[in-house]
Amino acid sequence: MSFLTLDLNLLRVFDAVMTEQNLTRAASRLAMTQPAVSNALKRLRDALGDELLIRTAHGVKPTPRAEALWPAVRRALSELEEAVAPTSFDVSKANATFRMAMADATAALWLPALVRSIESEAPGLNVRMVPLTTREPRPMLLRGDIDLAIGFFPGVVAQLSGGPETPIRHEQLYSGQYVCVMRKDHPLTKTELTLDTYCKANHLLVSFSGRARGLIDEALTQIGRERRILLTVNQFFTAGRVVANSNLITVLPRHLIAATGMSGSLVARQLPFSLPEVHVDMLWHERDARSPAHRWLREHLTLMTGDTAFSSIEPKP
Repeated sequence: MSFLTLDLNLLRVFDAVMTEQNLTRAASRLAMTQPAVSNALKRLRDALGDELLIRTAHGVKPTPRAEALWPAVRRALSELEEAVAPTSFDVSKANATFRMAMADATAALWLPALVRSIESEAPGLNVRMVPLTTREPRPMLLRGDIDLAIGFFPGVVAQLSGGPETPIRHEQLYSGQYVCVMRKDHPLTKTELTLDTYCKANHLLVSFSGRARGLIDEALTQIGRERRILLTVNQFFTAGRVVANSNLITVLPRHLIAATGMSGSLVARQLPFSLPEVHVDMLWHERDARSPAHRWLREHLTLMTGDTAFSSIEPKP
């Protein structure tokens, strides 16, 4: 194949299909029919001598050659798009609706300041919240069900950081520490919280799936210990209410205690074993990476983490 004879429009089709992982969505994005997209891919396959994309039950799967080729194609197209796209963007005149997914306490933490900013700077932007019921938001992003996900996604971020090129992008927003949380007059507040007293207590676990095992249990297993989880709930607000009115104890990121609405009735204690930090990440799809309004939203959320009012809500030990 000679590059001089290659139809560069085929690379735009290839990029759209790699981004969407689906021929129908790629065709919609390109304002083409699905047969036209399929024909363009066939021409590119013939030109490159590789299958590139293999149909599956859920869309298409790239071949190793496609995965190796896509980063270079994406960079080149992004540079061209940047060169020809409008250079000015007035957020005060923008009109857009964003669908965001995050847990209830995360939303309580972020949304008040975000709403104030939208009201004052971007009155044409709207936000629609979608329930986050999993630590794996990538399918929602790939399907286009949401535009942005914010939360603790350790497995996803590890794969994105060390795996092959994907259409999902991420940025770390905030880091915090896990603490043991209990009501102010809990018997354990009157004594040192040891590994033995911690494991003997009855526990509440915040679990989106309802599965009664989490990060804490994995850490305890590694040191040959276990705990009894009496109750699982799928909301941090519910966790705060229950713990404030019972002898159950729980583990929460310190920065989310205030978002339960019960911080005045709760105390935090350092855990008697080691846990990694909790990292709050923002995930979005490549299709939105160049959208000026979407970029404003992402940049604004990043700036919010350095705001004094945001940082001051973290309860102190």
